[in-house]
Amino acid sequence: MGQKANRNGEHVMLSIVVPVYNEDKNILNLLEQIRNNIGKDKETLIVYDFDEDSTIPVVKKNIGNFDSLGIKLIKNDIGRGVVNALKKGLACSKGEAVLVLMADLSDDLSIVEKMMKKLDGGYDIVCGSRYMRGGKQIGGGKFKKSLSGLAGRSLKFLSRIPTNDVTNNFKMYRRSMLDEINIESKGGFEIAMEITVKAYKRGFKITEIPSVWLDRTEGSSNFKIWKWIPHYLKWYFYCLFTRRV
Repeated sequence: MGQKANRNGEHVMLSIVVPVYNEDKNILNLLEQIRNNIGKDKETLIVYDFDEDSTIPVVKKNIGNFDSLGIKLIKNDIGRGVVNALKKGLACSKGEAVLVLMADLSDDLSIVEKMMKKLDGGYDIVCGSRYMRGGKQIGGGKFKKSLSGLAGRSLKFLSRIPTNDVTNNFKMYRRSMLDEINIESKGGFEIAMEITVKAYKRGFKITEIPSVWLDRTEGSSNFKIWKWIPHYLKWYFYCLFTRRV
């Protein structure tokens, strides 16, 4: 992919934010995927909650094998949990383009170059979409899949937000757009939904690209569906009933 130019013709660095929680069995495969699919002008922020996280020694031992990734280990000092890890990573990112990845190998890195081109073309958020034509979800719980699919498609129909997959965290953001969004999320992965609906209400440009999501094969999921549903509903109704600026 190499260096990209922004709307002013300047080169753009990509920041990759990866929250981790005991991902020692997946992290090397993820780093290899990043190296194989994403060009050189980047930084990779691995955000962890506690020093005993099993991901950390694996990264430290192998960091020399991934010099081109610009790996930085970032300790989340805001408060434990994925929402705070993501807030910390976004706050520490320095690239004009910011990509959020999960460490469980679920995200489709083959489309990152296309996402970057969309950002270069003037979009502020590029969503990896499981629920548009060409997208797919392989594995995962049927209830969770049905719920997120219904939420995404219905919200697009009712509010005209230009993505079928508003809940997916696999998104690329423009740094200047993130700087204008006040993040309030306190639950978990609903942070991506909050950013997207707030950006939509403020008139930022959003698009989507079909993406294939794969369920993890190693480690355990940290997704707490029943605990986080109220947080998703908050932003669902925000999108429906808050006027656009």
